[in-house]
Amino acid sequence: MTIPIGESEAHAALRSITQSRQQVIAQINVPPWYWSGMAAGWVALGVIADFAPPWASIVGTVVFGAAHASIAPQVLTGRRGSTQLSVHGDLADRRIPLLIIGLLVVMVAVTVGIALLLHADGARHPATWASVVVAALLLVGGPSFMGAIRQRTERSAR
Repeated sequence: MTIPIGESEAHAALRSITQSRQQVIAQINVPPWYWSGMAAGWVALGVIADFAPPWASIVGTVVFGAAHASIAPQVLTGRRGSTQLSVHGDLADRRIPLLIIGLLVVMVAVTVGIALLLHADGARHPATWASVVVAALLLVGGPSFMGAIRQRTERSAR
């Protein structure tokens, strides 16, 4: 036997569902330690480029890339931004990993560009300074980037 539901009760239930969905969407994120780790690794690579022999830069880049490749599949989906909740794949934008990798490629270009400009200007340790600038951009821009992705997801979920 079905229990009749009034129109106001149905609207209240739908509002509750929408609010719960928005709360889950608000959890779409990359863990904060990811951005800190990327920034630290970025600076380490810059320091290695300036102070170590060239082969160390190659080894450091390979190690950094391998570490990122092993971590990325778990964290770049945006589905595990906190330990409290794992967002269902239907809510998280499937392009989040691609967007973050795209952001990192842009950051590589920015790092190289800044380092070349600093080197041309005669600055000491241009790779280190460039990597510090980009690390700061990652620390600030990474969470902001994810915030923009969340807002886009919220708009499309309405």
